[in-house]
Amino acid sequence: MKLYNYFRSSASYRVRIALALKGIDYEYLPVHLAKGEHRQAAYADIAADGLVPLLELPDGTRLSQSMAIIEWLDETHPEPRLLPAEALGRARVRALAQSIACEIHPINNLRVLKYLSGVLKVDDEAKNTWYRHWVRTGLEAFERQLAQHPASTYCFGETPTLADCCLVPQIFNARRFDTPLDGLPRTMAAFDACMALPAFAGTQPSACPDAEG
Repeated sequence: MKLYNYFRSSASYRVRIALALKGIDYEYLPVHLAKGEHRQAAYADIAADGLVPLLELPDGTRLSQSMAIIEWLDETHPEPRLLPAEALGRARVRALAQSIACEIHPINNLRVLKYLSGVLKVDDEAKNTWYRHWVRTGLEAFERQLAQHPASTYCFGETPTLADCCLVPQIFNARRFDTPLDGLPRTMAAFDACMALPAFAGTQPSACPDAEG
């Protein structure tokens, strides 16, 4: 398998975690979003949405969108499971994961921030305030959702799930922008538990081949 990704991309990090949890080897192919490499023909010709991650299978089939990729991995490489066996558990894990992937991440990713500063001429202070507001608001909602579930080591239960694959990259990005993370005990406990595992720590942005300071 080949994984096209960018070291700071939250969505890419989600897939790296899932691949590591399942022990799947892959070739790491960097696409530098900040330099616009995703818009150049070499990548745009194979990625219809021009985004990362993109997973290319040995037969040449390409899969896009991190959530779809991870669910495909879970269906084709079912151990360890990233979605619970029972339908209610799957629904709850997907709700947690989508709270990050669909509610927090889309309005705070690189292309949105670049549009704020480059097109709308929002200064850095206002842009960062925007980021911190929406990320903090989203994480507070995430914490409230966790509080409705029984106490557990990870976001849902005693093994990492799709929700943890989404949470950890979001916390990394939140810290980059100095987002306050106090008052989120369940959220940060799950994050810390994840970071004690090689699949999370060993695939973090600083460990990537294309990592920059």
